[in-house]
Amino acid sequence: MHVDTPNPSPDAVWRPDRGTVENANLTRFMRALGVDGFEQLNERAGADPGWFHDALIRFLDYRFEQPYEKVLDLGEGLPFARWCVGGTTNVVLNCIDRWRGTARYTRTALVWEGEDGAVQAWSLADLDREACRLGWGLRRLGLGRGDVVGMYLPNLPQAAVAMLAVAKIGGIVLPMFSGFGADAIAQRLGDGQAKALITVDGSLRRGKPVGAKAVADEALPQCPGVRHVVVLDHLATGHGWREGRDHWWHELVAGAPDDCAAVPTEAMPADAPFLLMFTSGTTGKPKGVVHSHCGFPVKTALDLSICMDLKPEDRFLWMSDMGWLVGPILVFGGLLVGSTVVLAEGAPNYPQPDRLWRLIERHRVSYLGLAPTVARLSMSIADDALGALDLASLRVIVSTGEPWTPEAWRWTFERVGRCRVPLLNYSGGTEVGGILTGTVIHPLKPCAFAGPVPGTGADVVDAEGASAGPGVMGELVMRSPSIGLTRGLWHDRERYLQSYWSRLPGMWVHGDFASRDADGMWYVHGRSDDTLKIAGKRTGPSEIEALLMDTGLLQDAAAIGVPDPVKGTAVVCLCVPRSGIEKAGAAEALSAAVAAGLGGAFRPARVVFVDDLPRTRNMKTMRRVIRAAWLGDDPGDLSTLVNPESVQAIRAALAAQGPA
Repeated sequence: MHVDTPNPSPDAVWRPDRGTVENANLTRFMRALGVDGFEQLNERAGADPGWFHDALIRFLDYRFEQPYEKVLDLGEGLPFARWCVGGTTNVVLNCIDRWRGTARYTRTALVWEGEDGAVQAWSLADLDREACRLGWGLRRLGLGRGDVVGMYLPNLPQAAVAMLAVAKIGGIVLPMFSGFGADAIAQRLGDGQAKALITVDGSLRRGKPVGAKAVADEALPQCPGVRHVVVLDHLATGHGWREGRDHWWHELVAGAPDDCAAVPTEAMPADAPFLLMFTSGTTGKPKGVVHSHCGFPVKTALDLSICMDLKPEDRFLWMSDMGWLVGPILVFGGLLVGSTVVLAEGAPNYPQPDRLWRLIERHRVSYLGLAPTVARLSMSIADDALGALDLASLRVIVSTGEPWTPEAWRWTFERVGRCRVPLLNYSGGTEVGGILTGTVIHPLKPCAFAGPVPGTGADVVDAEGASAGPGVMGELVMRSPSIGLTRGLWHDRERYLQSYWSRLPGMWVHGDFASRDADGMWYVHGRSDDTLKIAGKRTGPSEIEALLMDTGLLQDAAAIGVPDPVKGTAVVCLCVPRSGIEKAGAAEALSAAVAAGLGGAFRPARVVFVDDLPRTRNMKTMRRVIRAAWLGDDPGDLSTLVNPESVQAIRAALAAQGPA
C-alpha cells in the first residue's frame, strides 16, 4: 500500500529522499497496520489504544511465555491502566534469550571505552553468560521475584550486566547516579526498600580514582533492609568490608554453570515492575517511577526504532549515566532492537574537550543521542578541529533533555551532521519515555518535532483543557493510556494522582509548555513552572536564552523570573561567557538583544556572569536551583547535580556584582 509522506514546509532545512522514506521503520510499521500516514496513525491509535498496542507488540515480535488474554484493561481508570493482562514475559527473554542459536548472538552487542582509552567488545553471548552468572549468584543470596536491588555503578559493561541479571531473576533494579553522595543513596535505597546493592570498589572520574564502595558504606547504616552488597573489583580504592554482608562479584559467581540454559529467566506477569527510577521534583522527596517488563521495552522500541529509525546495523551512543532513564534506554533499547551499544565511561568533554566527537570517529557511531547543552558546550571547539574529525558514520542524531536554542540546533545540524544527518527532537520524561518525536520521513525545521509519539494522545491545551490552535502556547498533555507510562509512583498512589492527573481530569499533565505551527510541527518551550509572565505577557525561558545565545558572546545561558514590584516578575539572565569576552560591554549587548527580540518589557533586570550553571548528569540546566540561589531560598534536592559547587558560585557572583 502507499504511505503518504508529509507535505514539505518552506522553512524546512532538511527533507528526506525517497530511499530514506521507503526504508524507514516507520513506513514499514504504517504499511503493516494499514494506515496511510503519520497523522492517521496517531488518530487511530488515540481512538483505539487497545488495537494500536496489540498491533505494536506483534510488529515488534515481543515474546511472551504465556500469551496475554487482554492487551489493555482500564477498569481502574486511565491513571492505572493494566497491560497485557494474563501474560507472562521478561525483558531479558526479549533482549537476549530469544537470540540464542542465531547469528546475532555471536555479533558484537556492546563496545565500551574507559576514560583512560581502554576498549572492550562484548558479544550478546558474552552479556548472556555474565548476566546468567550474576543472576545465579544473586539467587544464591536468596534474591528473586519482586526484590529491589540497588545499582551504584558508573558506565562499565558490568552495569549493563547487573541490570540484565536483576531483571532476569524477576527482581527490580534501582539504578542510581554514580556521582551520588551517601545521603542520596541512603534515601533511594530506603524509599525503594532495597534488599541488596551492586557497586564497585572504585573507578575513574576526570582522571581521578573515586571510591564508590566507601560512599556506599557511609550510606548503608541508614539502610537496615540492605542485607547484601556485591562489589565489582575494578580499580583498587580504599574501603571497608563487612563479612556476611559484602561479597566480591567474582567470588559470588564462581561455580556458576557454563550453560546459560541452566540459569532460567523468570517468567513474570507482563505488567510486573523490573525498573525503579527515582526522579527529583522541585520539592519533596524524589519520586519512584515504576516501569514494567512489557511496558518500558515496548515503548522504548516504539520511540527509538519505529519513530526514530534505530536499526540492528546501527552503532548507538548516548552518553549518560545509568542513574538516568537514558542509561536503561541505551542498554535495553539497543539490545532489544539488536543494535551495537557504545558505552563510554566518564564525561563527553574529558580528557579532551571534543571527546564525544572523537568517540563517534573511533567507534563509527551511526546513531547518536545528544543533549542540547552538550552541543552548546561543544560550540567553543575550533571549527578546524571539529572539521578534521571523520563523522561520516553518523546516520541519525536524536536529542532530548531540554529545548534547543536555534543557534545550537543549527550548529549541530551543520557542523556535526554536515547538513545531511537528520537531527530528531525527542521529548518526554522518566515517567513515560517519549511524548513528542521527530522522524526520518518528515522534513526538519530547527528545534521542531514532527508530532506525537503514536499511542500517547498528545495534545496542547489551554487552562480548561480545550485543544489550543496553531501558534498558541499551552500545556502538553496525554489523552490516551500509553504502555510506557509509569505504573504509578512507588508506594505513593496519592502523590501520583496529585502530581500528574489532578489538574485536568482525564489527562496526564506533563508540566511542559508546547505549541504547534501552521505546518503541523510541534515545539516545546520548557517546563511550565519555569515559564515567565512579564507585564502580563507569557514566554518560556528558551526564547530569551535563544536571543542571548544568538549574540555569539556566550557559551551558555539560563533565564529565570524573580519578583518585581512593578511588573510582577522581572527577567534575570545567568550567562557563561565565551573566553576573551569583555563583560562590561557584553552585559548591555545581551540586554539589548533580549529587548529587541521580545520587546522592552522583557529587558533583563540583571545579567550576571558565572563560570557554570547547575546541571543534572544528563545535562539539564536546573533553573529552579538558579532561582533559589538568587532569592536565597532552599534549593531543594541537589543530589542529582553533577556540579553542586555551581550553586555557591552563583551566590558569590551575585554578591560580588552588587544590587541591580
